[in-house]
Amino acid sequence: MRDTFVATTTAFLDDPRTVVVLADISAAAFAPAAARHPDRVLNVGIREQLMLGVAGGLALTGLRPIVHSYAPFLVERTYEQIKLDLDHQGVGAVLVSVGASYDRAAAGRTHLGPADVALIDTLHDWTVHVPGHRDEIPGLLRDVVCGRDSAYVRLSTQSNAQAYPEAGDLRVLRDAGPGAALLVAVGPTVDAVLDATSDLPVTVAYTHRPRPFDTTGLRALVDSEVILVEPYLAGTSARLVSAALTDRPHRLLALGVRREELRRYGSAADHARWHGLDAAGLRHSITEFLSPALV
Repeated sequence: MRDTFVATTTAFLDDPRTVVVLADISAAAFAPAAARHPDRVLNVGIREQLMLGVAGGLALTGLRPIVHSYAPFLVERTYEQIKLDLDHQGVGAVLVSVGASYDRAAAGRTHLGPADVALIDTLHDWTVHVPGHRDEIPGLLRDVVCGRDSAYVRLSTQSNAQAYPEAGDLRVLRDAGPGAALLVAVGPTVDAVLDATSDLPVTVAYTHRPRPFDTTGLRALVDSEVILVEPYLAGTSARLVSAALTDRPHRLLALGVRREELRRYGSAADHARWHGLDAAGLRHSITEFLSPALV
């Protein structure tokens, strides 16, 4: 995904309004772009707060900043600058992260970023994209770079086998028919979800754009049971689902990265298993939730 992001963003630099701001991460990948556009590929060094401050200043001049780093460096470490230098100033930027929740788990807690989307949710009217495949990136990145508001694009080394580029709004991948529970899978969780529910009475819908959440599509698909599977903190989108269904009796199961710190290294696959986000863990949680209907 990062390679696709770099290639796509490099092409966007042909537009003189676009500027890339880095804090060493991926600077080597953007070196050819920097050689062609030295005034619009800016590396501030290992100073992430400055990176956001610079982006805010550039946005005030009418430029469209694309700001990039690891998720915890880009969102958690710089949260005050995002809040003040972008939101408070009323300007927009495109933040693009790598690392997701635990892609670099072997590097330890400093590189884990499961709280990023929850933090972005405290800001005003951001678009959030969580692509599940590299081929989804060019289209969604073009949409947000050509806009004016703020957006967060969350890249990962985890990937679905297939791209669903037109899946901003909920896209049904498996229809289990009337009365079935609805499962909403976000980003690179789809393959594990489809594997886990292959023989269960569950309609599976996918989105790579959890913000704004497709509440119209949700209401059209829900009968009474909703399952959320998100690759960041469990329950991050639960408030939106509950608000959208406030006039309907419903049950909700929100799955994602558990909130307790595991204090382990391991691989991304290890962490998915430990958080119950692999196919076996998802199946256990989903069947337990649906057990009255399965008897």
